[in-house]
Amino acid sequence: MPMYVYDVLDDDGAVCGSFEIIQKITADPLTKHPETGQTLRMKMSAPFVGRKANNPMPKADISNRNLGKLGFTKYQKSPKGGYDRVAGDGPDLGK
Repeated sequence: MPMYVYDVLDDDGAVCGSFEIIQKITADPLTKHPETGQTLRMKMSAPFVGRKANNPMPKADISNRNLGKLGFTKYQKSPKGGYDRVAGDGPDLGK
């Protein structure tokens, strides 16, 4: 389930706090704080990408061989000024 961030608004409409809550993606956005009843405004936030900061993506996951197996095409700038295909089945752009 996704985590949402809400701003808590005071009576003047100014932000006086914020909190995070896990909700189903199909749930309606909250309009009132579940404990205090104060007005809420949902904030936009960056999505969670599924990796911990101390556990970066292993190099094997982004190797040319693995990218090709997953259906991606990777190009690398050639010394002659074009691009050479180094992974995948996409069109050859280097010539």
